[in-house]
Amino acid sequence: MARSRFIVRISRLGPDGMALFPFILVRQPNPGPILVNHERIHLRQQAELGVLPFYLWYLTEYLIRRIQYRDHYEAYRNISFEREAFANETNLTYLRSRRWWTFLSYV
Repeated sequence: MARSRFIVRISRLGPDGMALFPFILVRQPNPGPILVNHERIHLRQQAELGVLPFYLWYLTEYLIRRIQYRDHYEAYRNISFEREAFANETNLTYLRSRRWWTFLSYV
């Protein structure tokens, strides 16, 4: 798991967790392993693309999906980065075998 010094609690954070390389921001004091793994997948994606390009792509894809699905939650769940993270969040060893740029297969 990620080292606890890189997990930062922000009680007023909107979502349960958020990755902002190299940190995982969480709302609750003791995040579960699935949430941490989900956010670690996003950290890997950010390492591949760079933080700014990751968030530009994320926002652009969200806006496209928002138009496509006309629903915030459906748009969010169908962003390629989220699709990869949700599909693999329960596999706590996923990052050991994950190939670079895997998120592209979820576009």
